[in-house]
Amino acid sequence: MLIEPKILKGFRDFLPEKQIKRKNIINILENTFTSFGFQTIDTPTLEYKEVLLGKGGGETDKQVYTFKDNGKREVAMRFDLTVPFARFMAAHINELILPFKRYHIDKVWRGENTQRGRYREFIQCDFDIVGVDNASADFEILQLMHSSFKAIGVENIKFKVNHRGIFNNFLTKIEASDKAVEIMRTVDKIGKIGKDKVLEILTDLTNSDSAGEILDYIEPEAGFLQTLDKITVMSGGKSEASDRLYEVYEYLKVIGIEDLFTLDPSITRGLDYYTGIVYETFLKDLPELGSVCSGGRYNNLASIYTKKNIPGVGSSIGLDRLMAGLEELGLIEKKVPGSDVIVLNIEGSSVSHNHFIASVIRDSGLSCEVYLADKKIGNQFGFADKKGISFAILCGSDEIDADKVTLKNINTRENFNKINLGEAIDIIRKSREQ
Repeated sequence: MLIEPKILKGFRDFLPEKQIKRKNIINILENTFTSFGFQTIDTPTLEYKEVLLGKGGGETDKQVYTFKDNGKREVAMRFDLTVPFARFMAAHINELILPFKRYHIDKVWRGENTQRGRYREFIQCDFDIVGVDNASADFEILQLMHSSFKAIGVENIKFKVNHRGIFNNFLTKIEASDKAVEIMRTVDKIGKIGKDKVLEILTDLTNSDSAGEILDYIEPEAGFLQTLDKITVMSGGKSEASDRLYEVYEYLKVIGIEDLFTLDPSITRGLDYYTGIVYETFLKDLPELGSVCSGGRYNNLASIYTKKNIPGVGSSIGLDRLMAGLEELGLIEKKVPGSDVIVLNIEGSSVSHNHFIASVIRDSGLSCEVYLADKKIGNQFGFADKKGISFAILCGSDEIDADKVTLKNINTRENFNKINLGEAIDIIRKSREQ
């Protein structure tokens, strides 16, 4: 009896073309992260349930995959890379040099409703700075967010920034701090459920006057500084939190990227562990897709694992949602380039010599594959074209006897008959550089 080759809802297979695109973006991000001095780490897929759920927040807890393993232990699959990182820091704090900059690109799992760009298994690209709590660290995460999207080639984006500390001061001022978590989660959903529904929920949580004040507070002004001036006044005046945002804005201005960052007081992030600056990133041409890069400061996250103070700030790029958006906007090449060259299996050729030619080409720094089957030459060229390979090498008995090869440009149909292998390599390399 055959088993149906099906997969679970919210999980996907990736054919080479799509996986290559994902890997290309990951490689760009890794190079960008390391250019800022960030180092990569890894953590287990499975953690003890109590470790992951200690600070996740009610909404997230419902989405975590939990079960008992063969040893009857309560375990859970990581739902993000931040909570495992907090556990990692508590366990290895004495082995690391602080401030510590890390990046971690890997899969996470959430049992949530699937929709466009949102799956139950997906890749997060996290980058964090821990061991320091200042505007410089907050700014560098924002700068790295900008540099990462610029490196990928995505420019029409908007970064939305806020500070939970200022919002907390405001809630204290209107005597609603006891409902802070519920209020922040409600406000954070305004883009999904609308202002009227948010007002209704806020009124139930507080009262009509407080609900109106909250809606007024989260309404942004014309510019970053104007909005910051407004919420500073509404939260009771200048504070450490507002001073931090003023300082971060000055750093953005010095670099010349301040126009890309909007202060949006409705951005609060749903997770409970954020304590300071928070941010989300949107594709301007596809705002309905949701945030493709989010994060913030989490100074108390590691406190459930250690008594040591380990402040942190970081961000996470949702690779799968980002790719869904880029593909919809046509910002990712539809056809993935294949190997630089293929050695075809023609009449009179030698299998061992074909593999020898391919080895020499690879040693030169080019990518090369050998056609392995015994099919007509037309089928072999069709194979190369489908794989996006631009050059083919043909080496029959005449070429072998003369210690030459014939090179064909598959795209232009140009032939280079009986040339040295070194010449063929030079032609391919020059074509790549054009």
